[in-house]
Amino acid sequence: MAYIGQSPSIGNFQVCDAISVVNGQAAYTMQVSSVNVVPETANHMIVSLNGIIQAPGSSYTVAGSTITFASNLVTGDVINFIHILGSVLDLGVPSDDTVSTAKISANAVTAAKFNADVISGQTALATAPADTDEFLVSDAGVLKRIDYSLIKGGGAYEKLVTTTVSSSASTVEFNSTYITTAHRDYKIVITGLEPSADDEQLAMAISSDNGSSFIDSSNYDQGAFGSRSDASGAAAPTGRNVQNNSRFLITGNNVSVGSSTGEKVHAHIEIFDPLNQNSDDQFLTAMWDCIVVDADSAKVSRGSGAGVFNASGSEDTVFNAIKIFMAGGTIDKGSFTLYGRAI
Repeated sequence: MAYIGQSPSIGNFQVCDAISVVNGQAAYTMQVSSVNVVPETANHMIVSLNGIIQAPGSSYTVAGSTITFASNLVTGDVINFIHILGSVLDLGVPSDDTVSTAKISANAVTAAKFNADVISGQTALATAPADTDEFLVSDAGVLKRIDYSLIKGGGAYEKLVTTTVSSSASTVEFNSTYITTAHRDYKIVITGLEPSADDEQLAMAISSDNGSSFIDSSNYDQGAFGSRSDASGAAAPTGRNVQNNSRFLITGNNVSVGSSTGEKVHAHIEIFDPLNQNSDDQFLTAMWDCIVVDADSAKVSRGSGAGVFNASGSEDTVFNAIKIFMAGGTIDKGSFTLYGRAI
């Protein structure tokens, strides 16, 4: 093929490091930048000894990275240079950004060429994927991509955050960091709650300013019922209702939990559309179920209830923070997990 100007060079051209002659020695190691090199064959080399180009095969032979001259060299002999041509079809190392997609054969990149950390070495997501984040799936052996929005599903509760209390805490709060329009309804699961004071009730309040303040006006109404393992006595929980309260009483107004060893509350609370995404003039509503273990008398109580916050005009209010607390005293221990339900 004709070229305008100088034709392109191909090969892997290298000039070996200088070699000092050792008197009475014929074999020498060839290196480039102090690293052993192995020519294709003796015919892929130009060797100059004492200013004379040597004939491959008869004047020298090659085995690995060792060149052996036909006779021992003596003091005064000079190996002027050893030029390694490489394979005449060897293009050498491609320049940066020169290998295009068209230069790579189909199916040429195999699993053997991927690092073991091709996935684990990447940055990990710290939160749930965005709807437009993509996954790779194999569709009958063909790789395809799919948006997270198409596989995440809807209607099921997903975990958002867990708060664990191991020492005295006045409240456990969840605000707009977690209560967002990504979910319609919310559930709080409480496990192993222990209060600091004896005979206290578990309560919940709401906020419309992201927790800067929590509403304590007398607009929390609730109805509830319960049962107790001994079912007798004036303290046994029965059907009850509370109007004009300043908070939702999750354990009820006649069920309390103590601070003795073994006394605990386990509960789940569901809050429906606190951000008023339905825009249907609906007051905030909640319902709950709890188990109270009274170790003092080895009694177990169960309470279930539902509540509504019915302040005038609040049917259009966005409530973006929730507070769990004891009606008196503090929370000593407990695990509090918030879940959100996407639609």
